[in-house]
Amino acid sequence: MNDLALHILDIIQNSLSAGARLVIVSIDEDIRGDRLTITIEDNGKGMSADQVEKLSDPFYTSRTTRRVGLGIPLLKQSAEQSGGYIKVESEPGVGTTVTACFQYSNIDRPPLGDVANAFILTVSSNPEIEFILNYKLNGEEYVFDTVQVKEILEGIPLNDASIIRTLTDMIRENIKELKQ
Repeated sequence: MNDLALHILDIIQNSLSAGARLVIVSIDEDIRGDRLTITIEDNGKGMSADQVEKLSDPFYTSRTTRRVGLGIPLLKQSAEQSGGYIKVESEPGVGTTVTACFQYSNIDRPPLGDVANAFILTVSSNPEIEFILNYKLNGEEYVFDTVQVKEILEGIPLNDASIIRTLTDMIRENIKELKQ
């Protein structure tokens, strides 16, 4: 995968496949600490310790539609090549948390990519699911919460074409403001 936003999409898709009704994506750009941390948390069905242990094996997948599961192995490779790590914590019946940490300045760290587009693509495809995006940059924080957005929209669906564009632009602008 060319950028980290695609990895985020892949992990969110895993969360949704596991029955998650709430998905929290946290991105922490700590430039002074030379760290980029991405965390995806869900309240899906969770995994056993044995399943978590097998996640780095590309030939292990719980999906029946294909025989390989490359998402976590590729993310792990990207993190380790850029001075970081990946950690997966899960509990059956509770949910899963995937944390990927990268050395921010490492030349091998993939670009973050278009987080706003990837996030809203997922939100608009799954308007019945609750999503939270928590984006931090050097301690400053922006939070996008679909529960709050739905209240403001007063019944306009999150998958309405004009809303999708507006929300994507809103997230991009708020992230841009953090970076200024």
